[in-house]
Amino acid sequence: MDLSSSSIATRSRAESEASFIMVGSEQSPNLGASTWQELERPGRVESGDDVETSEAVREQPSTTAPAVQHPVAHRIPPQRQTFAHAWSGTGDGDKITIHGRHFVDTHGRVCHLRGVNLSGNCKTPTNHDHDTFPANHDAVTFVGRPFPLEEAPEHFARLRRWGLTFIRFLVTWEAVEHAGPGIYDHEYLDYVRALLSLLPQFGLCAFVVMHQDVWSRYSGGSGAPAWTLEAVGFDLHGLEEPGAAWLKGVRGGGHTEDERGLWPCGYQKLAAATMATCFWAGNTFAPKLQVERGGTMTGIETFLQEAFLNMWEVVAKAVGDLDGVVGFEMINEPHRGYVELKSMNAFDYNTDLHLGHVPTAFQSFMLGAGHPTEVGFWTRWFPVPTRLTSKNVLNTARQKAWREDGPTQGQCLWEMHGVWGWDIKKDEGVVLRESYFTKRPMTGQKVDWYVDYYFPFAKRWADRVQSVTSADKLVLLEPIPNEFCPDSWTPEIQPSNMVYAPHWYDLNTLFTKTYSDFTANVQGLSRGMFPLKAFYWGHQGARDNFALQIRNIVESGYRSLGEKPVIIGECGIPMDMNKGEAFVTDRWTWQTRMMDAMITALERSLVGFTLWTYNPDNDDHIGDDWNGENFSWFSRKRGLPASWLDFEQTSPTLDNGARILRAIVRPYPARTAGIPLRFEYEMNSGAFTFSWTIPDPNAEPVAPTTALVEKPPLAGHPVLTSKDTEIFLPSMLAHDRQVIVKGLRENDRYRYDEARQTLTITAADLVPGAVHQIEVSLKPPIKAAFEVNSFWDDFGGHIIAILVLVGSIFAYSIASRIMA
Repeated sequence: MDLSSSSIATRSRAESEASFIMVGSEQSPNLGASTWQELERPGRVESGDDVETSEAVREQPSTTAPAVQHPVAHRIPPQRQTFAHAWSGTGDGDKITIHGRHFVDTHGRVCHLRGVNLSGNCKTPTNHDHDTFPANHDAVTFVGRPFPLEEAPEHFARLRRWGLTFIRFLVTWEAVEHAGPGIYDHEYLDYVRALLSLLPQFGLCAFVVMHQDVWSRYSGGSGAPAWTLEAVGFDLHGLEEPGAAWLKGVRGGGHTEDERGLWPCGYQKLAAATMATCFWAGNTFAPKLQVERGGTMTGIETFLQEAFLNMWEVVAKAVGDLDGVVGFEMINEPHRGYVELKSMNAFDYNTDLHLGHVPTAFQSFMLGAGHPTEVGFWTRWFPVPTRLTSKNVLNTARQKAWREDGPTQGQCLWEMHGVWGWDIKKDEGVVLRESYFTKRPMTGQKVDWYVDYYFPFAKRWADRVQSVTSADKLVLLEPIPNEFCPDSWTPEIQPSNMVYAPHWYDLNTLFTKTYSDFTANVQGLSRGMFPLKAFYWGHQGARDNFALQIRNIVESGYRSLGEKPVIIGECGIPMDMNKGEAFVTDRWTWQTRMMDAMITALERSLVGFTLWTYNPDNDDHIGDDWNGENFSWFSRKRGLPASWLDFEQTSPTLDNGARILRAIVRPYPARTAGIPLRFEYEMNSGAFTFSWTIPDPNAEPVAPTTALVEKPPLAGHPVLTSKDTEIFLPSMLAHDRQVIVKGLRENDRYRYDEARQTLTITAADLVPGAVHQIEVSLKPPIKAAFEVNSFWDDFGGHIIAILVLVGSIFAYSIASRIMA
């Protein structure tokens, strides 16, 4: 049958199976709801249970719709039909709000959001030059990050096809205000607005995050503009020699073994640690540092924070009215700097990475002041991550990190505040105030970074942003990386419409850049877990390991914050693991396994996420071109030219340039007419199980101290005005396969529309407290990508054989003694 002129295809089945009419291309004008037709589904009830077995079969239409040519904004085809994973541009007034731990739509359905970080390349300007950095820092431009405007339809169509429609959009302070305080790059802001305004045409939505790592590119990371460091007194060209910052990674380094993974150590180095301290607590610990602003002198904390808030207000005004922008995240991976540092002579080994040269705070002060200083050198080791293996004298050139014409007049800021001094007679440094950063210098009162600095500023920021946009904008906040949600984050100090957005990475893989059957729970080990309980084997072990860690993060949020939504803002895997062997063999088995283990773990915790990262500029040789990282599973260089692409959701042309999609593009319950209880997907077969319950106003409330992933509150949920549960079921899985649905309750219906990649389960009624559970599979099942092995699968036989042998020897020994 030629289906190019018809949007409807039918196919009948035997009496024991279900039949339905399938909707074709989403661009057809005949896609109104009135064309949806289902035939009565026969079924049977067994043993009095309201459980039925049913099967849906669909015939894939062959379409002759022309491919969309080279993308430009005015040629984007209009979106005429919504789909499960569309969060904007639906045309029916639908929007995402929060209720308790859930995101909900206007029908009261629980929304599961997943997407990507867009993008890692936003950390660096389009005119970045490795060779001249940090020169010309006031003339950089980020216009075109993450991609040129004319490429947007290609990338947004691709993310829509993959079901990754919830975007964490990266902006940096430097991108907005690089030319100087109060001088904003309106060309860049216009570009961002134009880009984000296209989101609804593809059903995507975004929240904007102010990204930073290690404070700034000029201290070895990304984020703040160069003038913030100059305002404190740092010499941008004098930071490397005294070890105040490690800058090789932002100059294209970080790929060799001796440079791999060094950049996070920058948080403890003089430049980044001083900047974070001044930003959060400058009025407490650096009150002598005053900055001239508008003819008056201002404390450094006030100066930096006001500049940051003013910049944020400009960004919020630029994009806050767009339909596709649902919220804002204050800052990526905040760090406390020196605040609460217990000793000038050591950092905490369990929380602060020790790799390469790691000067203590005191050693950093002396180095920055131009004094050659002996510093320990740490190397990777087993079973502990690193150990001290040597010591070397650094800064033999006596380079100062401080500008002579700066506000400190070339003196170390912390020497100026009496934290340490130089004994001229002994020609050595002396710590004068060992616990300076643990309490207020004037009163001796103990400080808490979260309570005294982070929470109050987050509230100020949220009020500022919502005041210039709207009160219903989501505000996303996260703790210091690898820390659980603090118990002190009580409701009265939480911003309205708050979403908790922590990050998770497998720290062992990040640190070693290797992945195998052996995985370790670093989260547990760093908190005193017995080692044998922290080690796992096989793919099943990796799933269980990662699931435990992510569950701990999610549930700590519920316990501390109460019922607040949780989104894992960053999670991802290094594509260059195992010495980059996949780039040579083009076999991505270990990457696929790790990605599957991670997303399976996220699914078990029923938590949404944004993957790190979708970076079109990714390259096999330079990766993401920032500190040696290589996380993007898409590369423009591997893809097809835009003129060859078809932008329909069912078009596999969009998959070109991607890797490990089998693990990434997965079914998920996008909109649930009820409260999700469990979701489990097996990527090796394409089958999944999903259970949910109908809210019950008479259910017992859940105490925050006992909040669990699998026991969500059932009372107080918004009234459900839709019986449709919509599941994203990817075309790349279902194409040319039967979609089989089992477990429907009596009179429930279902339909699958491949063009919309949407499986809809329509409940016959919404009985409070009723539990629905379905099993969805494909016929034929997809080919397995790998074996889901476990310790007992691999070693069970050997262990049993050894036990049998030992038992036999013991029995023989006993028998011999009896006979003797």
